[in-house]
Amino acid sequence: MPIATAGPYTESRIMEISLTSQEASLITAFRKLAPDAAGELTRLIERLGALAPERKIDWSDSWSDEDSKDYRAASIRRLEEREAEEAN
Repeated sequence: MPIATAGPYTESRIMEISLTSQEASLITAFRKLAPDAAGELTRLIERLGALAPERKIDWSDSWSDEDSKDYRAASIRRLEEREAEEAN
């Protein structure tokens, strides 16, 4: 994910940061938040990080991209079924 860094007025560099699909998904979701919600979430993350700064997150039980797609498809299917029932 490219990130621009600013230097003196005429200098601009692009840094390339490698993210996992999980990290990229979290950043995408974070960017969609309203500013107040993003600020609140940032403060919560900082508080959680301060509790155990040396601990690493174990993502081994995280959902794969296929898991996420399956969940999304099932959620959409349930929503459509519920809307159809409400329409009748």
